[in-house]
Amino acid sequence: MAPHYSFHFAVSATTRARRPDETDGVEYYFMDNEAFSELIEAGRLLEWTEFAGNRYGTLHDEVFANLDTGQDVLLDVELNGAFRVMTAHPDALSIFLMPPSIGELESRMRGRRGMTEAQIATRLELAESQIERGWHRFAHMVVNADLDTTVASIIGILGSPPSNKA
Repeated sequence: MAPHYSFHFAVSATTRARRPDETDGVEYYFMDNEAFSELIEAGRLLEWTEFAGNRYGTLHDEVFANLDTGQDVLLDVELNGAFRVMTAHPDALSIFLMPPSIGELESRMRGRRGMTEAQIATRLELAESQIERGWHRFAHMVVNADLDTTVASIIGILGSPPSNKA
């Protein structure tokens, strides 16, 4: 039996439109640009970025309220956001989750449905750039080829002492 690891997954805020199968507060906190701007101005975001005309960010409360109770928190952020978090919190454990190939990433995007060809092309171009720029700056790298293996790899990393890799 695989080891169990408990953590809080930090739900991000976004200005992106909610897809039909998504629930506010589960996949994202969906909000308009004005509400997102208020979060930025109030300093309530740990990190944020704009991509494809939408903004995405991690709420301080989603992270620190759980860390304060002793629970580990998992962030799912894009590369620049990860760099911001790692700079502000150098003790944070960083894992670069990478697709097995760009072709597989494209297949996964097409499987989501609802993305235009232009969005897919933009995201693939960004992914190639992020892989090139980012993987070597993280403490760990995991190739997400198979969900069970990926989860087991991440649990193994979480259960091991921090890496000294810069």
